[in-house]
Amino acid sequence: MTQQFSLFARMGKDLPASVLQELMFELRVSRVMTSTPITISSQQLMEDVKTLMRDHRFSGIPVVDDGELVGIVSVQDLIHAFEEQALDAPVQRFMTPRDRLITVMVEEPVFEALKRLEQTGVGRLLVLDAERHLVGMLTKGDIVAGLLHALEAAYHREEELERQRHPRRFFEALVSDETSLVMRYRVRANDFASGGRASAQLKQALLQMGAAPQLARRVAIATYEAEINLIIHTLDGGYIVAEIRPERIIVVAHDMGPGIANVELARKVGYSTASPLAREMGFGAGMGLTNIERCTDELNIWSAVGVGTRVEMIFNVTEDGARAPVEHS
Repeated sequence: MTQQFSLFARMGKDLPASVLQELMFELRVSRVMTSTPITISSQQLMEDVKTLMRDHRFSGIPVVDDGELVGIVSVQDLIHAFEEQALDAPVQRFMTPRDRLITVMVEEPVFEALKRLEQTGVGRLLVLDAERHLVGMLTKGDIVAGLLHALEAAYHREEELERQRHPRRFFEALVSDETSLVMRYRVRANDFASGGRASAQLKQALLQMGAAPQLARRVAIATYEAEINLIIHTLDGGYIVAEIRPERIIVVAHDMGPGIANVELARKVGYSTASPLAREMGFGAGMGLTNIERCTDELNIWSAVGVGTRVEMIFNVTEDGARAPVEHS
């Protein structure tokens, strides 16, 4: 959940505040809820509840009789049934009845549903339609996933608007025997508060120059991972230098130590030497170099223990910004 909120924050920081407010207040429960939930009847046995919760990893199951919502049975109810050795008892004996249920209407704003979850402390809300029939269930996980999906869509729309505001003329104008634009960023060790600044500024610059949104996004993701590596793995940070050419973009992250003992091992998924502090803050999952490699057209790493590390990321400039094979001369 923490990683999801971290992603939400990283994506959201590049959007206007008005867009985020719109997502929070105008996104409806119907767009994020789990539709057609599995239900159980009040006359089924608690043994059936145990089976459903085990098979589907539910923490709560709506109780419906003849199409009408009559209650909900939870993990706590199942525990009570275990304690009383009453798994052969009907669900009705242990369920929370309808008049005590906490519900939300299908077209209410997600913001209101989230407030209700926080205020009541329940793990889920039953979603009702205008006739007060059960149409879904809603958890905090549903809300986070829905917001991330909506945020991603808004993020792409904003990128496209940005591209339309800044037509692709800069790259087309870079015609000479040898042309390049160099951008340089200082990254300091343990400066988590500034993490992502260089990658965000580079991405914004590329979009304003008219780079394809997909290209700008690939450069930003790879640069972000390299930036975080400088923050959590170095003694004094380092530098990120981006060289923008008409045909390719070269981004280099380099530092003066401590170096990588085994580069091939460091490139493996899940391998990490992050400090406990970095791990506590949600970093150091061992995906940095893997994510960089997925975004780049070419990745070169040089490192020596006690000397430093140089990570070179190469991106081909294409019309749509997609990855393309590097042509070696």
